Amino acid sequence: MSRTKRSMCYSIVLILLLTAAVFSGITIMNYYRERIRMEKYSFTESVRELHNPERGFYNLYCFMITDEEADYEQFVQDYYSKDRNTSLALIEINLQNYRDCEISEAGLKNMTALFRMLNEFDKQIIVRFLYDWHGEIEKYEPDSMDIILRHMEQAEYVLREFSSKIFVVQGLFIGNWGEMNGTKYTGKEDWSRLAGKLSSVTEQSTYLAVRTPSQWRDIVGYPEISETEFGADSLAVRMSLFNDGILGNESDYGTYRIQETDRKGEFHSRTEELIFQERLCAFVPNGGEVIHDNPYNDFDHAIKDMATMHVTYLNQGYDQEVLDKWKRAKVTGSGCYSGMDGYTYIERHLGYRLLIDSVDLRNDLSEELVEISINMKNVGFAPLYDRTEADLLFYSKESGESFTCRLRGDLRQLTGGNASDELLSLKAEIDVKDLSCTEYDVFFSLVYPKTGQRIVLANEQEMGEFGYGIARIEIYDLLQYLSYKIED
Repeated sequence: MSRTKRSMCYSIVLILLLTAAVFSGITIMNYYRERIRMEKYSFTESVRELHNPERGFYNLYCFMITDEEADYEQFVQDYYSKDRNTSLALIEINLQNYRDCEISEAGLKNMTALFRMLNEFDKQIIVRFLYDWHGEIEKYEPDSMDIILRHMEQAEYVLREFSSKIFVVQGLFIGNWGEMNGTKYTGKEDWSRLAGKLSSVTEQSTYLAVRTPSQWRDIVGYPEISETEFGADSLAVRMSLFNDGILGNESDYGTYRIQETDRKGEFHSRTEELIFQERLCAFVPNGGEVIHDNPYNDFDHAIKDMATMHVTYLNQGYDQEVLDKWKRAKVTGSGCYSGMDGYTYIERHLGYRLLIDSVDLRNDLSEELVEISINMKNVGFAPLYDRTEADLLFYSKESGESFTCRLRGDLRQLTGGNASDELLSLKAEIDVKDLSCTEYDVFFSLVYPKTGQRIVLANEQEMGEFGYGIARIEIYDLLQYLSYKIED
């Protein structure tokens, strides 16, 4: 072979070797860039009913405590058997038989038996202790506050023992229907003494509630309503509102002071009280019952004010004229609720209504991390008041392997109501080295801490065994990657 031909052969071989080297280098580089393939799912809002804890319509059940034996098991079963579409119940406990003495041993035994039966069922409860059911509090209320304080002390056992079942304790045991009106115990000093005692006999996780914003301010003071001010041990972080005159007229039937006042820090208009509730009830719940058919509870006006008030729970049985008016109303607009009746729309939006808006996935090559962001919305009237556990679960169908990680972010910051368009991102980073070379389905779930119940989201997607599927991740080793590239 001539020198020229040998030279050409060497050149061709060199070019081939260089090409192979370059190709291999590029392939290796691409492998590290493309070894993870990620598919994220899309989400849309649904109009479905959500049976989630501590929100929604409730029904009212009344119990008179006496010394006589009572079949509370049968009572509760009979009541609840007709009430399958709510997750809350308001339990009124009448203590008028003990207006001039402490509760007897037999009475306490009956009270404990009642709570024990309530604890057997799925419903969370709102509790109201009272002495009057007929608006005649002067006949039944104890003449001495010491008796009321003693009754609070005697109720401590059931309030603590069954605290995981109790959402809110309404009122301070006083007033017509337990609503703190008509009572002889009025003003800041009396209310503060009663509230302090009730706080001391209940768990920190149990919300308390007073009837009006003015009473709240008399008891708690006038703090700047913020996370910083509402410390973990502050009464303010537990003291909520209940309103049994919602949308009844301009003052919500005396709930708000609408006249001029010289009291420091006092409010004197509906608008100002609504603004106060919007701030306060971003931290503590609000609920009650609507009353008296009038323009303030016309559907369009009602949803506007209830969003501002952050209404979490409403009486399903009162006022029927108002509820029927909502059933005749229709939702307008282009959203997914268009054409729905107003009553159903309000039910769907009481309390929190969480949904996944979108999911973001990113592979950080420099850190060998998969970054996951779940972008959440709350389209309900009110926040989720307890911190929830937000988890991702990675599951491999091929190997059966699974593992979980906790997402960062506090869903309580999604206050809903007038801020229903806000987004909050729950985030996690996964180290690729911790993942096997296989395929993973990624699931998302929220667990309510007090009940251990999974929270149902307002997406079209159904919740499965592992939660809500949000993505699929495939991880290749080098041989798998090369095989995949050849197939391509």
